[in-house]
Amino acid sequence: MMGALAPIMRTALRRAFRIGRMFEEAARRNPAATVTLDRPLTVPDSGRITYRYDELADVVDDLAARLRQAGVGRGEYVAVHKDAGFDLPLLACAVARAGAVPVMLSPAMDPSVVVVLLARLPSPWVVTDAARLARLAGEDAFRSTRVVLADGPAPPGADVTELAALAGAPRRPPVDLPPDHAALITHSSGTTGVPKLMVHTTRTLSHRLLPQQLLAWPVRRRARVLLAMSFVHSRFFNSLGVFLAYGNPLAVIGGTDLGTVRRMLETTRPLLVETHPNNFVLWEDFADEPGGPLAGVRYYSSTFDAIHPGTVKKLLSASRHRRPALLQLFGQSETGPLTGWLNTPRNVERMDGRCIGYPLPGFVRLRVVDAAGRPVPRGVIGRLEVRTRGRVRTYLGEDERYRSQLTDGWWYVGDMGWRDRAGRVHLADREVDKIDEIASNLGLEDVLMERLPEISELVIVPDRDGRPRPVLAVRHDRPLDRGRWAAAVAGLPGLGSPIQWRFADFPRTSTWKIRRLEIRELLGTEDEPAPVPADTSEEVGALNVDKSL
Repeated sequence: MMGALAPIMRTALRRAFRIGRMFEEAARRNPAATVTLDRPLTVPDSGRITYRYDELADVVDDLAARLRQAGVGRGEYVAVHKDAGFDLPLLACAVARAGAVPVMLSPAMDPSVVVVLLARLPSPWVVTDAARLARLAGEDAFRSTRVVLADGPAPPGADVTELAALAGAPRRPPVDLPPDHAALITHSSGTTGVPKLMVHTTRTLSHRLLPQQLLAWPVRRRARVLLAMSFVHSRFFNSLGVFLAYGNPLAVIGGTDLGTVRRMLETTRPLLVETHPNNFVLWEDFADEPGGPLAGVRYYSSTFDAIHPGTVKKLLSASRHRRPALLQLFGQSETGPLTGWLNTPRNVERMDGRCIGYPLPGFVRLRVVDAAGRPVPRGVIGRLEVRTRGRVRTYLGEDERYRSQLTDGWWYVGDMGWRDRAGRVHLADREVDKIDEIASNLGLEDVLMERLPEISELVIVPDRDGRPRPVLAVRHDRPLDRGRWAAAVAGLPGLGSPIQWRFADFPRTSTWKIRRLEIRELLGTEDEPAPVPADTSEEVGALNVDKSL
């Protein structure tokens, strides 16, 4: 097996991963391979949803020419902040092809946060759309920026350049920046405050790409792949890079609407799907349909966070394939993937929701240490620290904050956890979320969601009095059966009474991570979402399929 992979490994190590050339190189190898979108591009506005690789390569080259014509120069920072269509990553690739540095800002980001992040960029450009231009105008965000309007007419009197007016700009060869120069800037999830701007280089992106290429080797070319991920996250660019290089037919979803997800699953019938863990929770509804949208899926890929065992069981059971599998990768934006674990029908019944697998061999070194940096024994909770060549170079404008997480080359990921006797890594909690009365918030949440499968979201946070308080949502926003809740928490650490919100009211990041600190700040304030009224009637209990604990 390793002999067969050796040529790929040598090629991947030798070739730099440059997102500005990504579509061009893919088109050279597999020009007729296709990408199917959930909605038409708006830049350019063609009304189409299916493109060949060579057509998308031409779109990127055209957009790069227009940006150069607008005045975007080599090494300049270009913030890309527009709606979540596939033209968003295409614009990022075009910025890189023009020799500039794309800075990806989530379309869902609050305007006040956008202003803070733009201030960290020296003399930036901003590529945006009419809707966000209007939202940001009141924030005085563009005082020292140059604005390119990606779609829609410019407001009267606005000092902006319309991308549409630059059609037909002369094409030029791509401009490559040095391998250790900033090549892509993405932001952290912002679960602990204002997001950090993370500086990726061609070299660090290449080191992240290689292990993902090796993992995807079994599905190269032949398998249709569906990606339903945040377009502003570095993980999306790595996944796109892997499957474009292999020539896989792709389907891409930019949102979370279940109607759109259903339509794309049914029309494209992918063999492999990748999305965020919290999206998979929503997709559980499809798993209850025999022969439903997930029936043709053989491989699931889940990244970013741990995934709940009940969700994995449902996804695997929905597949009609004999040997379905879910690859769970855990990592963070700063490092890329760190650990991996393959869940199958044979081992899923023994699945531990806190286990995130083994460090990726040959790519990641991981240790567990105490507060003084001393290694702790197996089975003892400590700080998780890693060494990986895929780590970002710095936080833009916050070098000191970046260096504070490094100790002799070891990077503290911010999570607490332990390693078992077999060397597998288990998560306990984010250090900032730790509650003294509970050994592991995440572990307790897993227990409760296992006992109450009707719960679609659950976080335990300290309330204003410091007492652990469960905040939860029930599938389809039905009222919580308080009798079932009382039975489920019997014998568990003392918890405050549960608060039920609608699923949509949970504050989330662009990758659908829960903002736990924001939930803590909302509790007991006038901004707290209205709770779903309690109902302990037998009728509510009858709505829940599983009555056993």
